[in-house]
Amino acid sequence: MRPPMPGPAYGFMNIWKSCAGQVTTGLKNSDNLFNYTINVSYKKVYLKPGKEESLKRFHPWVFSGAIARVEGEPEEGEVVDVYTSQKEFIACGHFQVGSIAVRVLSFRQETIDHAFWVRRLEVAKDLRRALGLIGNPQNNTYRLVHGEGDNLPGLIIDVYDHTAVMQAHSAGMHVYRMEIADALSEVMGDVIQNIYYKSETTLPFKADLLATENGFIKGGSPENIAMENGLKFHVDWLKGQKTGFFVDQRENRHLLEHYAKGRNVLNMFCYTGGFSFYAMRGGANLVHSVDSSAKAIDLTNENVELNFPGDARHQAFAEDAFKFLDRMGDQYDLIILDPPAFAKHRDALRNALRGYTKLNAKAFEKIRPGGILFTFSCSQVVNKQDFRNAVFTAAAQSGRSVRILHQLTQPGDHPVNIYHPEGEYLKGLVLYVE
Repeated sequence: MRPPMPGPAYGFMNIWKSCAGQVTTGLKNSDNLFNYTINVSYKKVYLKPGKEESLKRFHPWVFSGAIARVEGEPEEGEVVDVYTSQKEFIACGHFQVGSIAVRVLSFRQETIDHAFWVRRLEVAKDLRRALGLIGNPQNNTYRLVHGEGDNLPGLIIDVYDHTAVMQAHSAGMHVYRMEIADALSEVMGDVIQNIYYKSETTLPFKADLLATENGFIKGGSPENIAMENGLKFHVDWLKGQKTGFFVDQRENRHLLEHYAKGRNVLNMFCYTGGFSFYAMRGGANLVHSVDSSAKAIDLTNENVELNFPGDARHQAFAEDAFKFLDRMGDQYDLIILDPPAFAKHRDALRNALRGYTKLNAKAFEKIRPGGILFTFSCSQVVNKQDFRNAVFTAAAQSGRSVRILHQLTQPGDHPVNIYHPEGEYLKGLVLYVE
């Protein structure tokens, strides 16, 4: 049995037709009247018996092992309809070679066209407006689309002032990138003047995809200064990590500012120095930024200078994190540990947890009494309890008295789809160490 269509609570007409060809139906919400075209001409994927249960719970992935057969030979990124073993429609989505064979775009039988992308982007925009992120004179940096969290699996769009950086993590979103860019321009209007496509390193290696070079789809402005909570920073969307900045730490950086006054701050794995210049605005006595990448250190120094020109409180070091922690003294009473993902797949989980334990043990060993530790994991396969246990082990090894002040996660513009709990990837703890 297929998932039920949205009822009146969603403002939609509950209309369903099963027939050959195309059927157009009017679907009305509180603001708009749309024409939905139901298209049953997509190639069909049939599931093994019983493998539709996760889709009935609206999980947006179909794994390759759940598929019994595929009609035709869909290309990488092509839209397909998914059917149960009883030949009942259940979902449509992007087809891809790999463990995740279909990423679900809709649980309704509909055409994935310009109107579809506009509707989804409008919903994403409305959420960010509700969060106070659009039209905020103190903040022009936010995530507009967060993959599964915005019912657009495989798509990331970050906004930096008038530039949107678009990233595809699936073959389907890559194939439809120009259609998405057109819809984005329509939805955002003059807010977005440039669209930079940055997917060279994020597309699946199994996919045989052409034209994956990074570059501007629209515009091409060299202006790369954006603002977050009144602080300015350079965005390296050309060669930087992710889309050029870690937007997901915005609220956690703001919290750190609250604790920084009068403290000696160490920002490990600093990348572009976000936590560093927030600490400086918070009134830190000194701030030291550490990253193994010399380029990251250069960018950190540029960002600090942009906000606090000539401020002697800040120094930056291009050095391995563990080596720095080994040689440093006990001068710090606020430490930030925000490492890259220690585990990108489940096979690496055990080693990752050992890494988090080792890293946090070093911090507990060196931090001054009365110090504050901000510690994070961005590994999706490391859940909240796993991370907490790793930090607990490190605390126990140190013998220090440790109290949890805050349990942190990603902000509202990185929403977690309630049917896709795997989307809760960022975990953080703020700890008081006696």
